[in-house]
Amino acid sequence: MASGSQELERFVYEALVRGESKASITAALASAGWRDDQTRGVIDAYADTPFVVPVPRPRASVSAREAFLYLVLFASLYFAAWHLGSLLFDLIERAWPDPAEEYAAYRIARSIRWSTAALIIAFPVFAFVSNYVAKDVARHPIKRLSPVRRWLTYLTLFVAAAVLIGDMTTLVFNVLGGELTTRFLLKVVVVALIAGSAFAWYLHDLRREEVDA
Repeated sequence: MASGSQELERFVYEALVRGESKASITAALASAGWRDDQTRGVIDAYADTPFVVPVPRPRASVSAREAFLYLVLFASLYFAAWHLGSLLFDLIERAWPDPAEEYAAYRIARSIRWSTAALIIAFPVFAFVSNYVAKDVARHPIKRLSPVRRWLTYLTLFVAAAVLIGDMTTLVFNVLGGELTTRFLLKVVVVALIAGSAFAWYLHDLRREEVDA
């Protein structure tokens, strides 16, 4: 038995063969209970080129090379973001040290050195791969619909949203307990800025993708 997706694709194809417009097909499917997000991709898979049969547009596919590029891109992003936060935390602790912590200066100095080394390596990798992928997508816009790209983008949004929720929860918890310090507030701001920037950037990227689709 054909799946719902296969039935939808077959219906759209046969309707286009019979000369129905995309608008009328969309209206018919909507009246039958299909959602716009279910039908849009199938209908837009065919070009508006006049021909005796519907002309399909090129579809995004997954290749090992593409998966490698996006995995390196997002892994280097996570790695750089983590160590940027760690570096800023260390600088905050150096500026506002905890008198009760022994050997803090040695630990902070070592952590700063490690985070700096990580950023020196990870950020240029992220910048290079990001620029390479952006140029590739500009040459081949269909790659913007890459399943790997979309999955990793949504995963990044999920991680950023989870971090923001945890960050705000921690802030409220400490406010209710009356345990606010300059060190704590600055760390909350650092986490919010890093996670919020990633969330805003990739949400904007997804919205731009929907407009361009």
